[in-house]
Amino acid sequence: MPAFPDLPEHLTDGVIELRLASEWDIPDILIAHQDDRELYRRLGLARPPSGAELGRRAEQEPSERAAGTRVRLTIVEPEDSDNTCRGQIEVHRVRWELREAELGIWVAPQLRGTGVGRRSLRLAAEWLTGRCGLARLTILTDPSNQAMRRAAAAAGFVEDGSVEAGDGELLRMTLAAVD
Repeated sequence: MPAFPDLPEHLTDGVIELRLASEWDIPDILIAHQDDRELYRRLGLARPPSGAELGRRAEQEPSERAAGTRVRLTIVEPEDSDNTCRGQIEVHRVRWELREAELGIWVAPQLRGTGVGRRSLRLAAEWLTGRCGLARLTILTDPSNQAMRRAAAAAGFVEDGSVEAGDGELLRMTLAAVD
């Protein structure tokens, strides 16, 4: 199973930048969950994560990336000297033999509606289909999440059906790499 390659020094479009997730993101993630009390539900979690849980997750990041099973990318603003986490993209359910993976994304509440989600998804998709060699990326979202649907569509994802989830259906959106 391939590993996820290193990111270029600056994976950016000039407005947002993606970097590998780190333990430095933990305070910003906790704040995002405080600012949006429903964030954990949209991420499919039973409850908001604790700092300890996020710390354990950060410790697992390098081995998951090396094993090619998961990578988390943190969204930052290039001009922000504090390198503040503005959201994250999680690449998971990776099936290298089929060259496909699932993506999840969250954006800090104060930046929603500004194009950060669209730009981040587009930038991540370019890296994943280019440097990583994946051919198909999938996002699953609640059909009522219009903001997610618009951001994914603007980044090149198309709606292509639904899948059964524990308590209903999720909309599937995919992006196929152009060979």
